[in-house]
Amino acid sequence: MGRQIWEKMASGLVLAAMVAAASGCSRSTGTGTAAGPETTAKPTTTGPVLDVAEATGLFQEAVTKFSADGGCLEKAPDTSWTQMQAVMEPARDLRKAANADKSTGPAFWSDAYALIDKMEEGIEVGRDLGATAPGTNRPVVLGSAHQLAAWLYTHPTK
Repeated sequence: MGRQIWEKMASGLVLAAMVAAASGCSRSTGTGTAAGPETTAKPTTTGPVLDVAEATGLFQEAVTKFSADGGCLEKAPDTSWTQMQAVMEPARDLRKAANADKSTGPAFWSDAYALIDKMEEGIEVGRDLGATAPGTNRPVVLGSAHQLAAWLYTHPTK
């Protein structure tokens, strides 16, 4: 019963986050500076591979934390880079876990892979372009993260 309540609450947060992401993410708490982001994103290839359930939970937690913290609080460039990286890292772990999962095949994960690929494209820019820049990468990264969170909720693996 407690799990059902948590799932309903989490789905409500995911829905609220999706609505916020669709608006172009006009809020952020990033700590990058106008001179550039604190760090650049690079895919991680070391470390143990998590199981799908754990990787899914960590990704969902990252997206929920982003939303609970208020999303992108500023429109200026380089103010959401930290948040973008904070959802990208568990997305990469989720991809590794999905690749290693023998109970489902690549066809099951194809939509999730496409969303993670889209997030990677936004991260490849190397910085947060801001909320109002032409071709901004915030919706690509953060909007796709919210879409992936919703997909994971509707496609449980266990």
